Amino acid sequence: MNLKNINVFKLHFLFFLICSFSYAQNSKIDSAYFYFKKGEKFDFENKHFKAYENYIKSKLLYQKLTLEDSLAKCHLKLFDLINSQNNLNEDSKPYLDAYHEYALHKKDSALILDALYLYGQYFYSNQKKSIAAYKQILKFIDRNERFSKSKFPAYINIANLYITSSKDSAELYFKKGLKSIDKKNKEQLLGYYINYANFFEKQSTFKEAIVQLKKAEVIKLNAYQLKYDKIIFGKFANCYQKIGDYKNAYKYYEKYNITRDRLNNTEQNIAISDLDKKYQTAEKDALILETETRRLKNRNFLIVSILVLILVSIIAILTLKNSRRKRKLAEQEAELETQKNLTFLKEQEITTINAMVDGQEKERKRIAEDLHDNLGSVLATLKLHFENLKINREKQKINQETLFDKTENLIDEAYLKVRSIAHAKNAGVIANQGLLLAVQMMAEKISSANKIKIEVIDFGLDQRLDNSLELTTFRVIQELITNIIKHANAKNATIHISLYDKNLNIIVEDDGIGFDIKKINLKNSMGISSIQTRIEYLKGTFNVDSTLHKGASIIIDIPVL
Repeated sequence: MNLKNINVFKLHFLFFLICSFSYAQNSKIDSAYFYFKKGEKFDFENKHFKAYENYIKSKLLYQKLTLEDSLAKCHLKLFDLINSQNNLNEDSKPYLDAYHEYALHKKDSALILDALYLYGQYFYSNQKKSIAAYKQILKFIDRNERFSKSKFPAYINIANLYITSSKDSAELYFKKGLKSIDKKNKEQLLGYYINYANFFEKQSTFKEAIVQLKKAEVIKLNAYQLKYDKIIFGKFANCYQKIGDYKNAYKYYEKYNITRDRLNNTEQNIAISDLDKKYQTAEKDALILETETRRLKNRNFLIVSILVLILVSIIAILTLKNSRRKRKLAEQEAELETQKNLTFLKEQEITTINAMVDGQEKERKRIAEDLHDNLGSVLATLKLHFENLKINREKQKINQETLFDKTENLIDEAYLKVRSIAHAKNAGVIANQGLLLAVQMMAEKISSANKIKIEVIDFGLDQRLDNSLELTTFRVIQELITNIIKHANAKNATIHISLYDKNLNIIVEDDGIGFDIKKINLKNSMGISSIQTRIEYLKGTFNVDSTLHKGASIIIDIPVL
């Protein structure tokens, strides 16, 4: 795989990881939000244990996702739920601590102030710790002037905590509370007078308490008026009874009873309305949860489908690219191997031609030497005999028949010398090897390249053939093997050479791609045409048998005279 493909693969794989991570994150966020909303639903229905379980599940998921804002909301919900219930056997403070740490980490003054007030509420049963918490709030507000209007609850709570233990401290903080009140805030003013009256009531100074209650009685609110009237009228009745003013005590007791009955009716109607609202809200929440669950499933299915499609596309693209690359490399290797084999055959042919030329030169030299050394002396002697015959015919010194016999013997000897030289020449270029050995050497050299295996099977070639026949046959076999290497794309080839009953049979087979004989004009093929011409010259036959994708067989029969 080249560098470009590697980089593309890395980019695709990185994109897949990002999509997978994003899908996993979104799925967990949706689950955490789902549990949080279920917790709120059960909390609203006063199903505290189920609310607690869902808030915990939501908290754990947000904790894994490190979503601080959502985690802080879970901690606040758990604190409020546990702190307001006695049947949940767990301390709510760890959740408040976590919320406080979050506020400090965010450096959000409003959240920090909220957490400090919750500490005062948590420690309310422990006077010392609760007072310390509210005093810490006052110090915090002094450092943050924009919260100056938030001092009032702290002053009133400290004053109430001091009522039973320190009258002076309580009165001091009530006075500080009065100074911090926003005069336009009627609810704060009403709450102050009721709490201050309660302080005097605890001190048994009932007349002072009545003074504060009268100030409270004239304040009218837009909401919760009956609730405050009931408290005020009850305290009036109690204070007047304590100072012996039974007429006013009875008067306010009657007002108390009327207000209580009206409040009970109002609360009953509110309760009925709340139940109806809770029922409708529960139905809506159930429908919302069902819709949300279905939406999440559909979205998750869509995300999974997209991720699978992307992954399959990446794999398909990489597989296709890899397949193309491998095919291209295979074609290049096949082309290189073909060129290599062609180069080898050409080199072998050049070597053979050079050997043939060298052999011819040596043969010419040997023939010249034989003619000079052997035939030359015989011809020189023969010339002397002819001269003797010419002289003897005139002088008749030697027997004429004897001279003719000697001359005839010399002529015979010269003939034999010429014949032996001719026989030696006709041994040819491959006289030193022979046809079979030359073919075997060629097959071994080509097979050594490990791209095609060539096997030679022989029968009956115990004796040598005519040199010209061996040379022509070798050239034919060499041309057929060249064609196999160039066109057949074969892995194996077999050369059968057999000599039987004066007939030389040659079969060349391969396991290559083959070809359709009907679609190929053998006469127009230069290689095949050349082979056919040579075989016809030797009075032989040439046949081709091939099937597409099943290799090819060439059958040659040459008569040996």
